[in-house]
Amino acid sequence: MFMGEYQHIIDDKGRVIMPSRFREDLGYNFIMTKGLDNCLFVYPKDEWMVLEEKLRQLPLTNREARAFVRFFFAGATECILDKQGRVLIPSNLREHAKLNKDAVIIGVSTRIEIWDKEEWVAYNEDDSLSYENIAERMAELGI
Repeated sequence: MFMGEYQHIIDDKGRVIMPSRFREDLGYNFIMTKGLDNCLFVYPKDEWMVLEEKLRQLPLTNREARAFVRFFFAGATECILDKQGRVLIPSNLREHAKLNKDAVIIGVSTRIEIWDKEEWVAYNEDDSLSYENIAERMAELGI
């Protein structure tokens, strides 16, 4: 399980160090794709296969389902950690997440998210996403 928040620098070549606490569960090669909320999603291969199967079950006749599947698969790429624990973030994914120099890497249970630091700060300052408001909505879902 992935959890925690880590700050790292993206080097001039577009590489970032993956937190050492994430590396064992992530594995040597994994999948990175466009995420929601202007971040990147990173999945271990086994978790990606679970998501892939769920997306495969969506009806091809539903326009929104097709768009969602395209969003995830068109942006997806297989990545490899180098010997220093770094991963190269492709330029199209860096553009999607507005990644510059400072990155925040967070664990979100079965996936990792990579955020531009400024985007992460702005996301956390959004009043509509206050923990109290979210907790009330989650209670309605039985959580």
